[in-house]
Amino acid sequence: MVDIVDSATRSRMMSGIRGRNTKPEILIRSLLHRQGFRFRLDVRDLPGRPDIVLPRYRAVVLVHGCFWHGHDCHLFKWPQTRPEFWRDKIGRNRSNDDKVRAALLAGGWRVAVVWECALRGGNRDVGGVLQRLVDWLRSDAPTFEERG
Repeated sequence: MVDIVDSATRSRMMSGIRGRNTKPEILIRSLLHRQGFRFRLDVRDLPGRPDIVLPRYRAVVLVHGCFWHGHDCHLFKWPQTRPEFWRDKIGRNRSNDDKVRAALLAGGWRVAVVWECALRGGNRDVGGVLQRLVDWLRSDAPTFEERG
């Protein structure tokens, strides 16, 4: 399928997509902060540079965008243009996610993954997502995943 915009426009559009400080990340950080949790950002010493690091709880929170991490949900659709490129790219992202998660767990960190689809949409229970995340932080469970 042919792209509906020219390559220069597509390049400009794609370059505007952020990897840090996305709306879902900011929402989770804001909600955690209101609950009294204090955390660090941009910790370069940890594998994968997690989005949110809570040293007191020895926990990290990874906020994954459904498109970039190839989540099986209503927000993810394989692009029609350059399908081989996108299958390789998203496949590498998924592989990297698995490696980062394993490295963090092996390093003694607890890992939570919150997917974008759990936070987006009018009928989403963001308060429920936050409560489940807070309950996990206060528990001893090694992993947590919130899907939409």
